[in-house]
Amino acid sequence: MRLLRLARLLAAAVTAAASLALSAAVANAQNSSGKVKCIVLDPGHGGHDHGCMSKDRKYSEKNIVLSVALKLGKILEEEHPDIKVIYTRKRDVFIPLAERADIANRNKADLFLSIHVNANPSVVPSGSETYTMGSHVSDKNFEVSKRENAVIKMEDDYTTKYEGFNPDSPESYIIFSLLQNAYSEQSIRFASFIQDEYRKGPLSVNRGVRQAGFLVLWRTTMPSVLTEIGFLTNAADKARIITQDGQQRIARRLADAITRYCNDYSSRYGTGDDSVPEQADSAATPKAEKPEPENQTQTQELPSKTQEQAPEPQVQESPTRYSIQIMAAKKRLKSNSSEFKGLKGVQNIYDKGFYKYYYGDYKTRQEAAAILADVRKKFPQAFIIGIKNGKIVTR
Repeated sequence: MRLLRLARLLAAAVTAAASLALSAAVANAQNSSGKVKCIVLDPGHGGHDHGCMSKDRKYSEKNIVLSVALKLGKILEEEHPDIKVIYTRKRDVFIPLAERADIANRNKADLFLSIHVNANPSVVPSGSETYTMGSHVSDKNFEVSKRENAVIKMEDDYTTKYEGFNPDSPESYIIFSLLQNAYSEQSIRFASFIQDEYRKGPLSVNRGVRQAGFLVLWRTTMPSVLTEIGFLTNAADKARIITQDGQQRIARRLADAITRYCNDYSSRYGTGDDSVPEQADSAATPKAEKPEPENQTQTQELPSKTQEQAPEPQVQESPTRYSIQIMAAKKRLKSNSSEFKGLKGVQNIYDKGFYKYYYGDYKTRQEAAAILADVRKKFPQAFIIGIKNGKIVTR
C-alpha cells in the first residue's frame, strides 16, 4: 500500500512538474521587460484555520500575518505604483493551499511571498527565518513544513485534490528531493534579501535561509518564498509581532527586501540605459588606454598645404577577467561600507542604471568558482561575472 501511494505521488509530481515548467516558460516569456510587474502577498491561514496560537490563546497567526501583509501592501503601493500588488486574502477567510498558488499563477505574478508566524512546543526558540522550496535537511525544517502543509486536512477531499499527499508522511516529501523549482536560484536570492533586512530588527535572532517541502511554494510558477516572521510561543518575539509598531517595522523590512530584489532583477535581466553617469566611479575597472609610442622625440612641423596625419596607434583589448558580483544598487557605496560585510577590495561597475559591486580578479572562470562558495557564505546571491575593457561581458 505504501509503495502504491508513493508511486502515485511520483507520477503526480512528474505530471505537475511538466505543467508548472510549461506555465513558467509562458510566464517568463510574457515578462521580457526585465522588471517586476506583479507581486502576490499571501497571508497564511485564515477563517477556521487559526494557525499558531500564543500560549495564552489571545493571539493567532492568521490575524498577525494579515495585518503585516496589508501594511506591506500599502508600502509597496505607495513606493512602487508601477507594480501590481495582489493579495490571496484581505480579510479573515480560509483559502486552500492550492488556490493560493493558483492566484499567483493566474495573474502571472513575478514574485510570491507567503507570510507566516512560527511556533514551538518550547518557549526558547525565537527569531525569523525564510524558506524556499526544497527537501528538508533537518528534522526542524521538516516539522515546520509538516505543520504548514497540515492545512490541507481542513479542505474537503484533500487526498484526491493533492494526489494522495500526506503532510505527516515522510514518504510524501520525496517529491521535493526529486524535483527542483525552476526559479530556485531567484527564490534563494529573494530569501537572502529578506533575512538580510531582518537583521535591522525588530527581532534580534536571525535564523537564516532554509529549505523545506511547502506545497504552496511547489505549485507556484515564479520565484517564491515563505517567511516566518517570529515565534508566537516566545515571549520576546510575541511582544514585538503582536503590536502595530512591530508589525509595521516587519512590513518595512519586507518592503525593503522586495525593493532590493526588484533592483537586482532589473540589473540582471533588464535592458536599461547603458550610459555611464558623469561622475564615473574611480573604483571601477578602467577602460583600456591608448599606449604611448615608444622612443618619442620632438620634431619640427614642416610648412605644408596638406599635412598628413600620423596613424592612430592600435588599441590593445584587455583579456576577459572574472570576478564575483555580490550585489547591485542604485547608489554608490564607500569602499568600507558595512554592506560589504568585511570583504576587502570590493569594486564596482556602473551598468544599466546600477552600481554592480564585485569582488576578486581572476584569469579564469574556474579560479573564480573556487572561492564562490566562500563568498556565498556572506552573500548567498553572489555569482560569477566576466569583465572586459571596463564592462561586464558575461554573467
